[in-house]
Amino acid sequence: MTTQTTTALRTHSCGVLRTSDVGAAVRLAGWVDSNREHGEGLVFIDLRDRAGLTQLVFELESTTSEMVDPARKLRGEDVIAVEGVVRERLGGKNPRLETGDIEVVVQKLTILNKAESLPMRPTDKEGLPGEETRLRHRHIDLRRPRMQQILRTRHRVGQIMRAFLDNRGFSEIETPILFKTTPEGARDFLVPSRHHPGMFYALPQSPQILKQILMISGMDRYFQIVKCFRDEDLRADRQPEFTQLDIEMSFIEQEDVIELMSELFREMWREILGVEVGDIPRMTYHEAMERFGSDRPDLRYGLELVDISDIAQKTDFKVFTGALEKGGVVKAIRVPGGAKLTRKITDGYAEFVKQFGAGGLPVTKIENGAFATGVARFVEPVQKELMERLDCEEGDLIAFGADTRAVACRSLGELRIRIARDMEMVPAHGEQWKFLWVVDFPLVAWNEDEKRWDSMHHPFTAPTAEDLEKLETDPGSVLANAYDIVLNGSELGGGSVRIHSSDVQKRVFRLLGLGEEEARMKFGFFLDCLRHGAPPHGGIALGLDRIIMHLCDTDNIRDVIAFPKTQSGMDAMAGAPSEADAKQLDELFIKSTWTGEKQPG
Repeated sequence: MTTQTTTALRTHSCGVLRTSDVGAAVRLAGWVDSNREHGEGLVFIDLRDRAGLTQLVFELESTTSEMVDPARKLRGEDVIAVEGVVRERLGGKNPRLETGDIEVVVQKLTILNKAESLPMRPTDKEGLPGEETRLRHRHIDLRRPRMQQILRTRHRVGQIMRAFLDNRGFSEIETPILFKTTPEGARDFLVPSRHHPGMFYALPQSPQILKQILMISGMDRYFQIVKCFRDEDLRADRQPEFTQLDIEMSFIEQEDVIELMSELFREMWREILGVEVGDIPRMTYHEAMERFGSDRPDLRYGLELVDISDIAQKTDFKVFTGALEKGGVVKAIRVPGGAKLTRKITDGYAEFVKQFGAGGLPVTKIENGAFATGVARFVEPVQKELMERLDCEEGDLIAFGADTRAVACRSLGELRIRIARDMEMVPAHGEQWKFLWVVDFPLVAWNEDEKRWDSMHHPFTAPTAEDLEKLETDPGSVLANAYDIVLNGSELGGGSVRIHSSDVQKRVFRLLGLGEEEARMKFGFFLDCLRHGAPPHGGIALGLDRIIMHLCDTDNIRDVIAFPKTQSGMDAMAGAPSEADAKQLDELFIKSTWTGEKQPG
């Protein structure tokens, strides 16, 4: 990166000087990265700022002892400014530094701030402290070159997004952070109103309704890089506040959104990584679940799920026949070279799949051209058919799933990911970029616990035109006009064509268990908007944090956010959330019922 920042304290940043600058008088400022003394009259200091490092030289031949002596006492992270002259580096060049051909002979030193003893060092060269320490002292952690490179990449991606959309007629429009609580699949963060006692704003889970209203208002093409908030159960790859690129377009169909976003991803990968993405393939939700057990399949390796129900029904194995008699399926995964996995490991896999509803994990291995272990004797009668169906080879492991279609697919899908990681089948980051559009999602899914239908995406997603007539009679078969963009097993974003008819929106609300009165109370303002001339419209939201994770080769979402929350939802640096004093609560007409007896949530 080339950075030149002229101010009263500096003429150049620390990463930009080259041999073409030899002889120039310069001013630099930054942090002391290291200090090395060579004899009584020579001190070397590496000065660092966000652009890089420059070696400073303090020598009695060029300066005075009044300057060399203070230079000796400089320590890591002291903040200084210097004036000096650029010369070719003596004693050999440093190929590890972009400024390794030159050094600056210091003629004036100003100590701007002395750093006290540090709880950690901002270096990528040594082992990092634990994440808790890094987050507690984030101001130091962010000085690390790696972290600064990530934040610069995040900035560049934002600029690419803005320029790309601006060139295509989109307007960036801000939507409110304080809004109305609406059900979108997760709990809202609520903000009490001092002026309206007993009433609350909600921090938006997304600007979904507002961007649709912008389309109804005739804005035609909207985007926003926006903060969203979801009070979800804590997970390692999620944050309670996150950033997304939010997009909405009028007078479009699904194809328009997919083509536009495909072009945006091609441009981002080309500009940031120099990689040509090419055409992005598509796969239906049904195919993804059947072949990979996931609606965000990682296509970088095989281990596909194969339906063997027709073969399994020929056996006397009750695990298979029992599942089939109940209307379920039997699926299998062939693991090349999996015969080397020990019994302890496969027993561990059996326990692993139970968390996804499976009763266990029948397995067998191929040795000397035949099934040899595990459930071999139960499937021996259909051995030839199975081996042909699965393209089996010597040394393979075969793992079976026999259950309802949903459980068999999901449990084997999760197992597929686990095995690929354990057997090092997943290519290294950057070796392969397997983008995929997943389309034709079901509109709704049955919630067995609450005995009702839930939206697969959100309640404003339009059913496909050909399935609209089945909305009340066969809702489980209705397909949504929805689409997700997936990369290497990670969902980067999702969108849909929206419902633009007030009558259809009411029908979907009824299907989801929202009666007319409740729908009116929660969404009356939006239903009124739909009644006043809503154009066909649709859009997408892309997870900016996840995109940066891929571009910067990290699997930790906290690495790509300047000031993230911990896995427990805390801000370790500032100590948030924190208690509010009694006066603040009284002004808001609220009282905490927390007793301290157990952990909330």
